[in-house]
Amino acid sequence: VQLVESGGGLVQPGGSLRLSCAASGSISSIVVMAWYRQAPGKQRELVALITSGGRTNYSDSVKGRFTISRDNAKNTLYLQMNTLKPEDTAVYYCNGGSWGQGTQVTVSS
Repeated sequence: VQLVESGGGLVQPGGSLRLSCAASGSISSIVVMAWYRQAPGKQRELVALITSGGRTNYSDSVKGRFTISRDNAKNTLYLQMNTLKPEDTAVYYCNGGSWGQGTQVTVSS
């Protein structure tokens, strides 16, 4: 399936954003879907993942602030990001066996 991320933007520290990842086909059979991010000059890192059974896992840097969810009926993966910090600035990518094009998140005052 093709994946298209949206919802990025510029937000002040402490603010919130909700990212969406729309799939061109059904995601119900995709066992693991995930969000990654890549900051300038750094390697792409796993942010959060969710299984088809709803089990989630988060990197320590976002635990308690970010929430990953999936809506199989809408073929969409989400990432709710709260209490954003400047160090969350990155291009965010979704993955469900393939990569989306990414959406830029910039946290700055």
